[in-house]
Amino acid sequence: MSIKVKGFLKDVGGASRVTALRKKSIETASAVPDPKDNIRAVADALHPAHMEFRVTEIREASPTSRIFRMVSTDGHIPVFQAGQYVNFRLRIGESELTRPYTISSAPCDARGEKGFIEVTIRRNRPYLVPDWFFANVTVGTVLQGNMPFGTFYYEPLRDSKNLVALAGGSGITPFYSMAREIAYGKMKGVHLTILYGSVHHSDIVLGQELAKVERDCPDVKVVHVLSGDEEWTGEKGFITKELIAKYIGEDPTVMFCGPVPMFKLVEKAAKELGLTCRRFRHDVMSQPADPTQIPGYPLKNKGKVFKLTVLRGIRSDVIDARGDEPVAVALERAAIPVDTHCRGGECGYCRSQLVQGDIFVSPIGDGRRLMDKEMGWFHACSAYPVSDLTIRIPIL
Repeated sequence: MSIKVKGFLKDVGGASRVTALRKKSIETASAVPDPKDNIRAVADALHPAHMEFRVTEIREASPTSRIFRMVSTDGHIPVFQAGQYVNFRLRIGESELTRPYTISSAPCDARGEKGFIEVTIRRNRPYLVPDWFFANVTVGTVLQGNMPFGTFYYEPLRDSKNLVALAGGSGITPFYSMAREIAYGKMKGVHLTILYGSVHHSDIVLGQELAKVERDCPDVKVVHVLSGDEEWTGEKGFITKELIAKYIGEDPTVMFCGPVPMFKLVEKAAKELGLTCRRFRHDVMSQPADPTQIPGYPLKNKGKVFKLTVLRGIRSDVIDARGDEPVAVALERAAIPVDTHCRGGECGYCRSQLVQGDIFVSPIGDGRRLMDKEMGWFHACSAYPVSDLTIRIPIL
């Protein structure tokens, strides 16, 4: 590609020429407004505000996990990257909840006339939304939601071709999507090594699916690390600094997705291995069921119940809020609409204003702007009451 230089005066005078052309266009334009906005139309198609997904297939991914395959009811699935998520809007009882789930299928699966997406949901302990999915979602169920969201994906302008994934439990889902895209899609030239921590070989989420991709594609390698299986002959224990160093290779990009306790260990190991922030990234992590796992959480707060005054326009509601649950959970329990997406404090969809009282904000994934911190704004999905509160939330 060559650039034509017209001369110093003509080049530096380009802005004035553009201004003159714009002024002329305004003077000669029609007085009747044109409501068509081509850019807005393209944006809406790429990122629709509302979608419907029909479940077409449900199968086991492990004894505690299920894969839900879905198609869009209008036939259109927006372009997405391996590692992004879909946000479902669910009505459970009197409450309307939003929950994110990583798309475990690959972008290549969504292309063509029979395109689909899949989410893999684990229920290894009682938990509201997984329990609801397992009990209520069947083939033919239509779910509300939209996609895609998230920035946890491979970016060739930033990341190296040597991609190392560290996963724990259901945190395998974004990496399974990447593995499929490498094997059958367009992530050409990328070599993916997955270090996957599980407890027992009998309950490895997507174990058979990972094995097939590894057989089909020499650029995908899966190393299972089991912490509670005496019969296992492969890597045992936890994903440590030594284990990462064993498989990391040269010039790696390391990506992590898993539970908070595992993140603490992996983050420490990454620093000791000298990985820069640019080369070590983690997915948005939902707040743990046990908040004492969060660094800095005030232990005296656990089990306490506070009064939460919620302002929405001219309306005011007073509800109970537990000190060991995020503010968003208290709002959902009281059937007060709150729009959450990432559930980890990063995206800002549940941005709310603290009018009075004290909160503890999880430092993991705190995505607030500096000005928000100074002016008393917080993200309801990652903030815990420390006293009685008064907050102001958007009207939905």
